[in-house]
Amino acid sequence: MLLHLALFAVLFIGLWWTRSATPAAAGAISAELMDASQLSSAMRRTLRQVPAPLPVEEVEPEPLPEPLPEPVEQQQKPQDFIPVPDDTNQEAVTEQPTPTPAKEEKPQEAKQRQEQVDLTEQERQEAVQRNQRMVEQDIQRQKQLEDIRKRRAAAAHEAALAEQRLAQLANARSRNAAEDAAQSDAQVSGANGVDEGLKARYAAALQAAILAKWTRPDTVPLGATCKLVIRQLPGGQVMGVEIASPCSYDEQGRRSIEAAVLKAQPLPYAGFEPVFSRTLNLNFRAEDR
Repeated sequence: MLLHLALFAVLFIGLWWTRSATPAAAGAISAELMDASQLSSAMRRTLRQVPAPLPVEEVEPEPLPEPLPEPVEQQQKPQDFIPVPDDTNQEAVTEQPTPTPAKEEKPQEAKQRQEQVDLTEQERQEAVQRNQRMVEQDIQRQKQLEDIRKRRAAAAHEAALAEQRLAQLANARSRNAAEDAAQSDAQVSGANGVDEGLKARYAAALQAAILAKWTRPDTVPLGATCKLVIRQLPGGQVMGVEIASPCSYDEQGRRSIEAAVLKAQPLPYAGFEPVFSRTLNLNFRAEDR
């Protein structure tokens, strides 16, 4: 409704303006006001008609300006240390002596210190190993010295035995002539000149002396016999012993009886001079001691 009234007013003013703008050269124009009721019906219809609205030009909107790039917010560096408010009484702090800050060790100094520690540890280990080698060498040296002492003692014992045998041989040679003469006299006298009882006691004494030094092997049964040929000197010194037939002993038994004869020397001699013989045949019998 308001739009209609506005259009009517505009039309009315336009008509009035057109009339008032007529050039004066055309002469005076008389105007007369009229009531709207005096207008003709055609005029009134014309005035009531609403003029068609003028087409509105579509104005293309101006393009919006491109937004400026947002400034990149610079990231703040992380703080290495966030200070913590100190609520310590500053007056009390000022009374205490300020501690001297510890000198920070440089990387090069720390490296040199570590190298010195490693070198010291290496030297300590080398010293321990060196001492251990010295101890082992000393033990080995002691073993070698002990072996040398044992060999020397064995050699000295063998030398003493050899000297003893030589002395016995020398002493025996001095009596050979008289003893040989006595034995020759006994043989010339024949069987009637031999004391069979003394000869039997001599054989029993030899059996007992050898049996005392013999350890019977389990392979030699009791009562087994073995013939021994013993070479001896006056005084009972044994020069050698051999196994003769018959002998029922095995190899172990034969070695054991030979060793027993050598251990039993000097063999019985005193009191058996009339029946003594340098080569003695003895039938040894295995018995318990």
